[in-house]
Amino acid sequence: MVRIDYVTFTETLLQYFFVVGLSPLFAGIFHRAKSIVESKKGPSIFQPYYDLAKLLRKETLRPSNSGIIFIYAPYVAFGVYSLISLIIPVLIPAPIYFTASADFLGGAILFSLAAFVKMAAAFGSNSNYSALGVSRMLSFNFLSEGTLITVFFAVSLITGTNNPYTTNQFLASNSLQNISIVHIFSTLAFFMLFLYETGRIPLESAGLQELGMIDEAVNYEYSGKLLAINKWNSYIKQYLLGSVLLNVFLVPWGLSSSSPWFLLDIPVMFAKWLLLIGIVLIVETTLAKLRLFRVLDYLATAFTFSILFLIFTEVIA
Repeated sequence: MVRIDYVTFTETLLQYFFVVGLSPLFAGIFHRAKSIVESKKGPSIFQPYYDLAKLLRKETLRPSNSGIIFIYAPYVAFGVYSLISLIIPVLIPAPIYFTASADFLGGAILFSLAAFVKMAAAFGSNSNYSALGVSRMLSFNFLSEGTLITVFFAVSLITGTNNPYTTNQFLASNSLQNISIVHIFSTLAFFMLFLYETGRIPLESAGLQELGMIDEAVNYEYSGKLLAINKWNSYIKQYLLGSVLLNVFLVPWGLSSSSPWFLLDIPVMFAKWLLLIGIVLIVETTLAKLRLFRVLDYLATAFTFSILFLIFTEVIA
């Protein structure tokens, strides 16, 4: 008979529903804060929830010549992100159920799998605009995914394990490691990657115009419930990447796994995210946006930092 550890089970449910339920809120806080910085009234911090509720009530339309992958890709991506939320330390700093499903490299591959599913669905819509945007994503992603995998691989060399929870505990208990040249390069690389993956990169010309479509191309032909799920996937992805950046690279301290103190991880993560939102706002509102083709230069720089991180890890070790 399988025995259930009810504390671990509670922590698993708390982490999953925190990620899925509150990830739109962090996006809303960011948009609200950006509006205040730009002296605009701006939307409510709950606007993402209003948008999701409105889309879920709308009729779902799809192109007549789209394939079956176009319909099911949002659900598959949602499932992938749900699994990732249970295998990396995004709230609870101790292993929970499903943590053993994958390690750091497995998490990176799952992120790549979700991106592949979404791009395949966009191609399956048979829309020229979607194909244009996805082609650009493919030309950029070979650098972004290379950066993600290289950073995760190099981080595992620091502690000798691919377990993200062990890495978090090691960095939290060895403060000097957080100011080492190795850790600084990894933090820069992952932060640059976070800006790109979440559409905060100051180089990107975002929007629905033909020359600016990158991430928007994935959702171009979606509507109704499927569009809501795709947007929700984006919110979850943003939270997962941001939490890894915070808990592994920037601020690995402050989280507790002992009962009942793990409930304090919720306000701690809110505080950490307010810090990250402030940093991203400074970057996004102070740097001028450059042309679209400069994204490759930006990602090449991030990839260079990740390679330097890997080299320094081996040399110092």
